[in-house]
Amino acid sequence: MPQPARTIRNRHRRPVIGITGPDKRVAWGWWFGAMAVRMAGGTPVRLTPGRSARMGRLDGVIIGGGDDIDPKLYAGDDPGTGHYDPARDRFEMAVIEAALREGLPMLGICRGAQLINVVHGGDLIGDLRPVRKHTGNRRLILPRKTLHIQRGSRLAKLTGRQQTRINSLHHQAVRRLGRGLKVSGRDLDGIVQAIERPGRGFLLGTQWHPEYIPQRGVQRRLFQALVREAARRRV
Repeated sequence: MPQPARTIRNRHRRPVIGITGPDKRVAWGWWFGAMAVRMAGGTPVRLTPGRSARMGRLDGVIIGGGDDIDPKLYAGDDPGTGHYDPARDRFEMAVIEAALREGLPMLGICRGAQLINVVHGGDLIGDLRPVRKHTGNRRLILPRKTLHIQRGSRLAKLTGRQQTRINSLHHQAVRRLGRGLKVSGRDLDGIVQAIERPGRGFLLGTQWHPEYIPQRGVQRRLFQALVREAARRRV
């Protein structure tokens, strides 16, 4: 039986990837994330508290980086070092929960990885500065820190590495893991740098910003994997 024309078109269109972020005119995370998605073969759609889209039209989501997460969301102490955006917290938590319900492939970047952990019932270190002993607190967009990748993890399979270099633009990080999640990468201080959910579906969180270092093939593979999983799910 011939397939409807709409089904054929949907099969061949580029996967639509929603990228969350703040309501800012100049949003570098969006521009670099959109470029990474396009390079990987997807179509990016910007999602903010003031610019939402129907989840039904998305094939995958990226929960982007930015402001710190309000400690009230994970019953943590407020170190007084962060800037919070409650509206964005609420919006992105709703996006994460919807993506989990619908089985959408999901990549969390920096605060996105942290918020995924919080939604799963985990908590965060509010300020990493007292924790660091072997790595500096200076925020770096270039890959100057070392990531040790857990053997046998999804991240190890995607990157083909046990170790790589990453950037660092954060001072919060995952402390207690949420339900069903596992650590797939740490830095030289043992700070969690990557999380994932084993089993069916694609859920990966990176504490670093792979979208800012697209010149490194190992970072591009993360977006390629997300788009590939989104395409598989659509078909």
